[in-house]
Amino acid sequence: MSKFAASLAIATALLSASAFAETAKPTVVLVHGAFADSSSWNDVTRILQKDGYNVVAAANPLRSVSTDAAYVSSVVNNIKGPVVLVGHSYGGQVITNAARETKNVKSLVYVAAFAPDAGEAAAELAGKFPGGTLGEVLSAPVKLADGNVELSIEQSKFHQQFAHDVSAEKAALMAAGQRPVTEAALTEKSGAPAWKTLPSYFIYGDGDKNIPAQSLRFMAERAGSKHTVVIKGASHVVMVSHPQDVATLIEEAAK
Repeated sequence: MSKFAASLAIATALLSASAFAETAKPTVVLVHGAFADSSSWNDVTRILQKDGYNVVAAANPLRSVSTDAAYVSSVVNNIKGPVVLVGHSYGGQVITNAARETKNVKSLVYVAAFAPDAGEAAAELAGKFPGGTLGEVLSAPVKLADGNVELSIEQSKFHQQFAHDVSAEKAALMAAGQRPVTEAALTEKSGAPAWKTLPSYFIYGDGDKNIPAQSLRFMAERAGSKHTVVIKGASHVVMVSHPQDVATLIEEAAK
């Protein structure tokens, strides 16, 4: 092979690698919130995978903001390439803190989620505006061996409170598989918010009974949301009842 041909081959390879780096899709990391689990992202995941995205639905421990954020940041830091970090409900507070400890998160997507500022807690933001009824449907607190208290939603009230726009059959399965959250996680103060340095996107339903729509709108506006989608009448689990809308916004954030 001549020197010219060899040089041309090397240049072509470098250009191809550069083009691939520019067009490769980011990995989407999905973080569930309280009273849910990773399966709540199944329909969103199916759409994203079909569209060529690698997806990781992380198992959020739901123990404390600091430890949950540290866990999620470790998941993200072990992913090569850019990441779109997505949080639902309390998972929004987790990604707000986790993204500070990463270098590859390119954007944040809040799905009916908390986007606290420094010094704010999820429980505080949920009660900032009227309309939330979560406190009325919680089961009796469970005392843990470490002295903490764990909270869950009464299964008989789960459908109407958490997921009124999904089928009763699906809601019953979600209620049985819900992941309890510690009271400490909901009352722990947040650190410096990543949404001040990263572009953020918001989607929520105006029928949300866990986090009032007025509170969600307040947080989206404060974070300078690049695009806010409000689904009329949708419940707190908008990713279950409207997975295409959620996936579309995630893909917008990815681009």
